[in-house]
Amino acid sequence: MSSEMTVERRMLEALICPRTQTALRYDAEAQELISKVANLAYPIRNGIPVMLEDEARVLD
Repeated sequence: MSSEMTVERRMLEALICPRTQTALRYDAEAQELISKVANLAYPIRNGIPVMLEDEARVLD
């Protein structure tokens, strides 16, 4: 893993859920930030996290 990818991953993992203020899990394969507490997945589009509840996907 390159240094750039490590920094990006750390920055993504530092974000918190706007609804619950809890930690998010970065899903690199799906390009989403997962909030287990809120049961939402926030998309990452073109490398930019979209932290809007209206854009989040409800988890099954």
